[in-house]
Amino acid sequence: MLKKLDEFNVGETGLIKNIEGEGKIRRRLFDMGITPGALVYLKKKAPLGDPIEITIRGYELTLRKNEAKLVTLELKEEK
Repeated sequence: MLKKLDEFNVGETGLIKNIEGEGKIRRRLFDMGITPGALVYLKKKAPLGDPIEITIRGYELTLRKNEAKLVTLELKEEK
């Protein structure tokens, strides 16, 4: 099931499939390690949903909601 990162619930994990956007914002996401194939875990979400804290590539990263909307992930099912 595909979801945008801003739609994830705390505790969910997903595999990045696509990064939308153009120019500086897309380049910034790639520079932070948000690339297709990376595994993302949603660690925390602020009360109003902005910002969110994720774990990716072994480190914690905080993203704004408008940045998270650009990242499409495949939800990894818990077993």
